[in-house]
Amino acid sequence: MQKTINCALFRKMVLAGAKALESNRAKVDALNVFPVPDGDTGTNMSLTMQSAVKELSSSASNSFAEVCNLVSKGALKGARGNSGVILSQIFRGICSVLGPAKPEVDAQTFAKALEAGTKVAYNAVAIPKEGTILTVMRMMSEFAAKNARKMRDFETFLPAIIDAGDKALAKTPELLPVLKKAGVVDSGGVGLMTIMRGFLSALMGEEVALDVPTDPEAPVNPDDVFGDNSDIINMDLGDIQFAYCTEFFVINLKKSTTLADIDKLRMSLMNIGDSVICIGDLEMIKVHVHTNSPGVALTYALELGELDRPKIENMLEQNRALKAKIAAEKKEQGMLAICAGAGIADIFKDLFVDRVIEGGQTMNPSASDIATAVQKINADNVFVFPNNKNIILAAEQAKALVENRTIHVIPTKNIPQGFAAALAFDPEATAAENKVNMTHALDNVSAGMVTHAVRTTNVNGFKIKEGDIIGLDDKKILSKSDNIDDTVLTLLDKLKEDSHEVITLYYGEEVSEADAAALAEKVKEAFPDCDVDYHSGGQPVYYYLVSLE
Repeated sequence: MQKTINCALFRKMVLAGAKALESNRAKVDALNVFPVPDGDTGTNMSLTMQSAVKELSSSASNSFAEVCNLVSKGALKGARGNSGVILSQIFRGICSVLGPAKPEVDAQTFAKALEAGTKVAYNAVAIPKEGTILTVMRMMSEFAAKNARKMRDFETFLPAIIDAGDKALAKTPELLPVLKKAGVVDSGGVGLMTIMRGFLSALMGEEVALDVPTDPEAPVNPDDVFGDNSDIINMDLGDIQFAYCTEFFVINLKKSTTLADIDKLRMSLMNIGDSVICIGDLEMIKVHVHTNSPGVALTYALELGELDRPKIENMLEQNRALKAKIAAEKKEQGMLAICAGAGIADIFKDLFVDRVIEGGQTMNPSASDIATAVQKINADNVFVFPNNKNIILAAEQAKALVENRTIHVIPTKNIPQGFAAALAFDPEATAAENKVNMTHALDNVSAGMVTHAVRTTNVNGFKIKEGDIIGLDDKKILSKSDNIDDTVLTLLDKLKEDSHEVITLYYGEEVSEADAAALAEKVKEAFPDCDVDYHSGGQPVYYYLVSLE
């Protein structure tokens, strides 16, 4: 009987959960509530898990504390979309209990870990909704807490927890009406249960391999192997313990060299520096190390073979120059927008947004992606426009990953709201004043989207067939027909209020400029009291984004 879980088994459980989710992510994606081609819950959750796996694979440690830290940190870095962020917080809670635990975790400790995962996940959401992944996690943890004492072996305990989760998942349509109308269970809940089944497969002894893509025949590009050390830009001079970034290849290895010698080289490099990479085989070895003794590193390598393309950079001097340049150019406030489509990105840039990163439906950036983009904006305060309700949580989580900057998330749910927020920015105002003005600006714009249905369903009072053209706002479907123009006109009629004076159409990558111009003329005829304009957005998925102001 398996009465405890050790660190090695927990590592396998995480790998198995990630693998199971990756294998089934398309099925999870297909459970999208709205019949639009942007179902990405499975993809977001899988990318979050893959990030945790990547972080975990960086260490062979058998310490619960280190393994849990790696899983928690990796999941947070890769968290994408609401589902991915919530999943990362579930693992954060679980790992907060297992990390400090004894070398062997019993059923009661595991139950406490599930409870912590539930608590942290609920706390991450401003207004938690029942009938979602949160409900499934909560009901599993409640079952575990009640039954941990009497189900002490995991072969009985874990299947019972999964059964409780399945029952919770089956109840989600009753708790969330929109699921019931769409005839689906919660997709995030399905993703979570898929991970739990991966846990069980590892517990039952099924072999789990970490899939790491390799291409031994691919040519090595020395310029791209290690990057450009741009990460030192945000370091303090006092933080640089090892001054010289040393990189090289070892080629034409001596006949006496063995794989064990490569391992010894790695250990020797770790004794004289950090950020060590020492990988390869008896054909070639790739080395990177930050050290104060680059000559010693080269000498160690010469014992194995010949040196090729050595490069030594003084990071202290680089840092001094970069920090001086950054200090001279630094400003008080900057802006970051998330969007899809070259035309949309160009408009944001015309509105003096400092940086634009790609994201939106089907391509939610992670918290780490957003944090990285923020770090590249040379400003003390950075306003982030998510422009999608499924990215707002990830933007909030990015705050924990950023140093030396303050992130202000303006909760823009669509592109027109993002434009309105950017227009409200005043470089002469304080950050607090701009945040208030930007947030208020969102109330002055109404927005809609037009796309096609990817399946037949009944939702929001509409009987929708696959292929129908549908118009929706951020909450529900408002119009449908068999052609784009009629759907747009009906959508605008539903959205328009007496105060609106301007209608703008942003046409997507599947719409020609001629068709957009023709539709704009129809809109002018239908709404003569409004000025009508159109622009190339180039966005995928949606034929049109519409804005009314």
